[in-house]
Amino acid sequence: MSAYIFPGQGSQEKGMGQDLFHKFPEMTAEADEILGYSIETLCLNDPHQQLNQTQFTQPALYVMNALSYRDRLRTQVKPPNFLIGHSLGEYNALLAAEVFDFATGLKLVKKRGELMSEAANGAMAAIIGLKADAILSILEKNDFKKVAIANYNSHTQIVISGERNEVAKAQVLCEQAAAMMVVPLKVSGAFHSPLMENAQNAFEDFLNQYQFALPTMPVISNVTAKPYRVNEIKKTLAQQISNPVRWTESIEYLMSQGVANFEEIGPGKVLTGLIRRIQSGK
Repeated sequence: MSAYIFPGQGSQEKGMGQDLFHKFPEMTAEADEILGYSIETLCLNDPHQQLNQTQFTQPALYVMNALSYRDRLRTQVKPPNFLIGHSLGEYNALLAAEVFDFATGLKLVKKRGELMSEAANGAMAAIIGLKADAILSILEKNDFKKVAIANYNSHTQIVISGERNEVAKAQVLCEQAAAMMVVPLKVSGAFHSPLMENAQNAFEDFLNQYQFALPTMPVISNVTAKPYRVNEIKKTLAQQISNPVRWTESIEYLMSQGVANFEEIGPGKVLTGLIRRIQSGK
């Protein structure tokens, strides 16, 4: 059993796609028309230092993942049994499952990135070496009202998200609790936290103008860590913005279904590394 996995924010890097754009000129041109700028220039040269700004990062990664998937289809002998993506990457999993076409997915991602970029005064930090229960205990004991776990990336790699000052205080407490490493993330908003509720509501309204098809193969949801329910696609996509990415639980679900082969489709190998950690219990 196998699964294709699609990366999200954090996997972007200047120069990505240099071997892909010339292979798929029509998709590249379609992306340029929807976005209003050259996606190739952004990814290869990043002349205005925009690649790490979420309203540009999300479309860039969506396009990269889509081109990588299209390229993979050229040599694919057998389709995967499951599809899954991390945060933004979930849109590429849904694209691969033919829930929507390339253009529709890019329009969704463009709007998602714009809405998420509008949330100010938020911060995120990766806590490495502490389990989720220990972090939740720290947040509860110190009465943090505006910090939540955003990503359950592996058993001991957890991302917290919330109001900037509270996240900074939580980082110190996690260090004092013997976290191996605490890494502030280069983001402008408190993604995957309750502070994204306004963005979620606006995005849910935006989604109502679209109709989606049934998935042609199972797609694992970040929100539920189970396959998408066909009658809840819009609701789940909206909820994903303010709910945590349950990556560890999702991968363990796939392992319980007999998946042993995970293939990362897109730039980098961040998710491949996380899956190795999950498989080894770290």
